[in-house]
Amino acid sequence: MSVALITHPACLEHDTGPWHPECADRLRAVLRVLEAEEFLPLLRETAPAATEAELTRVHTLDYVRAILAVRPPPGERTVLDADTLMSEGSAEAALRAAGGAVLAVDAVMEGWARSAFVAARPPGHHAEAARPMGFCLFANAAVATRHAEARWGLRRVAVVDFDVHHGNGTQAIFATEPGLFYASSHQFPCYPGTGGESERGVGNVFNAPLPPGATGAAFRRAWESTLLPALDGFAPELLIVSAGFDAHKADPLAQLRLETADFGWITARLMEAADRHCGGRLVSLLEGGYDIPALAASVALHVRTLLRAGHSTSAN
Repeated sequence: MSVALITHPACLEHDTGPWHPECADRLRAVLRVLEAEEFLPLLRETAPAATEAELTRVHTLDYVRAILAVRPPPGERTVLDADTLMSEGSAEAALRAAGGAVLAVDAVMEGWARSAFVAARPPGHHAEAARPMGFCLFANAAVATRHAEARWGLRRVAVVDFDVHHGNGTQAIFATEPGLFYASSHQFPCYPGTGGESERGVGNVFNAPLPPGATGAAFRRAWESTLLPALDGFAPELLIVSAGFDAHKADPLAQLRLETADFGWITARLMEAADRHCGGRLVSLLEGGYDIPALAASVALHVRTLLRAGHSTSAN
């Protein structure tokens, strides 16, 4: 079985303006690098629009309808908070990003793909049940998780997050649910200010905060000593990855010092965990990454590792 690549042109129409770091050029660069010959085996699929029912498993109905009603005139933007805004195409882009996450779950559960990468925007892990935050409108990983429960009857779903920013939205949605698991490495202190080690939910939340300037060695230690053992203890039936690449040393929005190779390493470790617990079923969702060359190179290695025959553990 191969790897599904799920995206939609509407995700390029979320127009954040000329100076916003979460811009359409990020996704263009990702899709361009994945056009290389080595990625021909990818199963290329078009993201559907998430339905109201899928979204309201996570978000309040009033919130969903309010976000979808924001349709500024062409060339204008509606500011939701200091970091988050919407253009004429943003609502459709958000629907496709969430819907792509849902399709990715179906792909691995139906078995026509072993894993899936959703190349979509806006990202999702900061969005809360009734609040947009940090460039995010809908909580894509949480929407995917609730779909896995509702359609496939799964009782243990894990989300792991290696974005440089803590996924406060995912954590808040999961925190009281013992059948859900959230693990994150992230810079601390940093936006959004959450993600301390003491934040444990109902014993299902594991945070590994890293200080500014931490390198790949510290990142790997955090996963090897804390987060991966916790994931093994939970033994998920499905593994969902919030794949942010802004911990790269070139990224302008934070101060971790990861190399591109570190993203290959964590991808391989997560694949091994998926093999141990859930038949290799792994869904990866694009989150952050704001230095475009670093983002493209890191995504290429991430997807290359997903494609690697036999789930080799040689990434370094």
